[in-house]
Amino acid sequence: MTPSVALKEWDTQCQALTSGSSALLIRKGGIMETHAGFEVEHRTFSLYPTFLHQNPAELRPDFLPLLREDPQPGRIVLPALAEVVAVHKVESLEQALALEPYQALTTGAIERRFHYRNRPWVHALLLRVRPLLTPLVLEETPEMLGCVSWVPLPEMKAEAGPPVLAERELERVRAEVEEVLSRQ
Repeated sequence: MTPSVALKEWDTQCQALTSGSSALLIRKGGIMETHAGFEVEHRTFSLYPTFLHQNPAELRPDFLPLLREDPQPGRIVLPALAEVVAVHKVESLEQALALEPYQALTTGAIERRFHYRNRPWVHALLLRVRPLLTPLVLEETPEMLGCVSWVPLPEMKAEAGPPVLAERELERVRAEVEEVLSRQ
């Protein structure tokens, strides 16, 4: 059984997570989020690639080759399941910027997210990602639209493969991220 919720994220970042090129997301929240902004409401979820607002200028150069047009407009292709391994609310800009090597955004994009709505913080989510053996394809409904992070999903069954990063590699990334975040 797949999780009953999906997290919307830029398609490029979903591809990076699903391929193992990245294991970290830096989140602030969409314009329709509550006043408190993005919250980690779910610990397991499907990745929901979105093409809306995807900005090449905010992606590190090594992730630009992943940019593409929506291959199935009007449909959502869910590529993977994700599990939150660690979540950190990062309230230091220096610490947030130091996370740049672990994910797809540029330092400028991280800084803009950090200061979004004059609330200086971001969430850093370390994820264990398991690609679906057959991606799930859903018709996009009005309830799925908008600048929100979490999208409820209909009940579905899908089989996921093994995690894209071996447990030892994921633990190495976790340790490095925690080291970065422990610096003042």
